[in-house]
Amino acid sequence: MKSKTLLLAAMAITTSSALLYADNHKDGHGDKKEAAATDAKDIVTIASEAEDFSTLVAAVKAAGLVDVLKGEGPFTVFAPTNAAFAALPEGTVEGLLKPANKEKLAAILTYHVVAGNVMAKDVAPGKVKTVQGTEFEITVKDGAVMVDGAKVTKTDIVASNGVIHVIDKVIMPAE
Repeated sequence: MKSKTLLLAAMAITTSSALLYADNHKDGHGDKKEAAATDAKDIVTIASEAEDFSTLVAAVKAAGLVDVLKGEGPFTVFAPTNAAFAALPEGTVEGLLKPANKEKLAAILTYHVVAGNVMAKDVAPGKVKTVQGTEFEITVKDGAVMVDGAKVTKTDIVASNGVIHVIDKVIMPAE
C-alpha cells in the first residue's frame, strides 16, 4: 500500500517528458531540433526519461527485456502509465517484479508490443498479433481507440526503433 501511495503522489507532482513530447510534436509544430534529438533515442531510453513510465521501466528491467526493446525493432509499444499500474489490485505489481515471476511478467509486457512501426494513422479496428504470441483487439468507441479495453491517450511518440502509444490500463493476456 505504501509503494502505491508513493507512486500516486509522485504522479501528482510530475509531468512526463514523453507525454509532453507527444503533445508538442504530434501536429508537426514542435521544435525540429528537439524532435530530431528525441527520435534518435530508443524506446527504453524515451520511457526511462519519462517519470510517468517509471513502473513500466522497472517491469521491463525485471523481465529482462531491456536489450530486446533497445534492439533494432521496429516495435510498437502500447505503454501503460504509472496510474495504469497503480490501478491493478494491491500487491500485483510488487508480486510481478519478483524474480520468481519473471516469465509471467515478460509475457504480460510483450503482450503490449506489436512487431513493426504502427503510427496512429495506420491503426485499424481488429485483432492484432502481439510479440507475446497471442492477439489483442483494437476497437474504436466514440472516436477513442481502445486496445483490449484500454484507452489510447497519447500517440506517436517516435523512437529510433519504433513508436510508443500511451494507454490508460495494463492489458493482460488470457492465461
